[in-house]
Amino acid sequence: MPQVGDAAPRSVRVRRVLISILVANLVVVAAKLLIGIRTGSLAVLGDAVHSSVDAMNNVLGLVVVGIAARAPDEDHPYGHQKFETLGALAIVGFLSVSAFELSKGALQRLVAGAPSLSVSSIQIGVLLATLAVNTLVAGYESRKGRELNSEILLADAAHTRADVFVTLGVVSSVVLARIGITWADPVVALAVVGVIITLAYKVISRSIPILVDSHVVPSYAIRYSAEGVRGVRSAYDIRSRGSRDRSFAELTIAVKRNATVEDAHQIADAVETRLRSDLKLHEIIVHIEPC
Repeated sequence: MPQVGDAAPRSVRVRRVLISILVANLVVVAAKLLIGIRTGSLAVLGDAVHSSVDAMNNVLGLVVVGIAARAPDEDHPYGHQKFETLGALAIVGFLSVSAFELSKGALQRLVAGAPSLSVSSIQIGVLLATLAVNTLVAGYESRKGRELNSEILLADAAHTRADVFVTLGVVSSVVLARIGITWADPVVALAVVGVIITLAYKVISRSIPILVDSHVVPSYAIRYSAEGVRGVRSAYDIRSRGSRDRSFAELTIAVKRNATVEDAHQIADAVETRLRSDLKLHEIIVHIEPC
């Protein structure tokens, strides 16, 4: 019971952090989108798309934190974690369409000649302000992620830090386009597309193994850890699935033939404790076989 009481305040605090960061990210996206539309800068529009992923990640994080608090039910005996994965793949679909449109527009401008951009000092100042907001958000979220031991917050903070460098490049391209170096805008837009494609690939590389139930921990690591428990002669028929946030494992251990039922269950309990400690597994099923 104490664990439940301790977990609830933490989930509430994580949600509060995500909500505050979502508000900040929406302001940043709106500012970049408005400037991109008014100036016609593809680089700024691409940066707005890239920043919108942060906002989507915040929404996804809020959903995940809420779903993670639910216990497995009859329809979802292994929990609801794959809804997060499906949401992440939906973001990849949005990124793919955006990257295609940005690439097409940038290439057309490079071939036909990029128009000059009319960018005011105020608009450049707003872009620099979004840069400052992203820097503050990344620091705040990283600090809260360590404080609350939240993988969601830490991962999102890392992505926001990458946004800072993308925005720096975009601001540079806008300044160059303002002084007549018009090709800088489509070139930086293509660079932003490269960042978006890299981000989409990382999401896919994390999502597909979860959807197809690839092992979350190599079987040899589980075997080595389990066989380190006194009384375990061997470990086999090892399976694992899930994600680092919610992982499942199943294995069979061989114990001596004359072991009592009580002794065998104590060994199994020790194996579960060892696997949770060594490999950070969450739910473990241990079958016992006498040998």
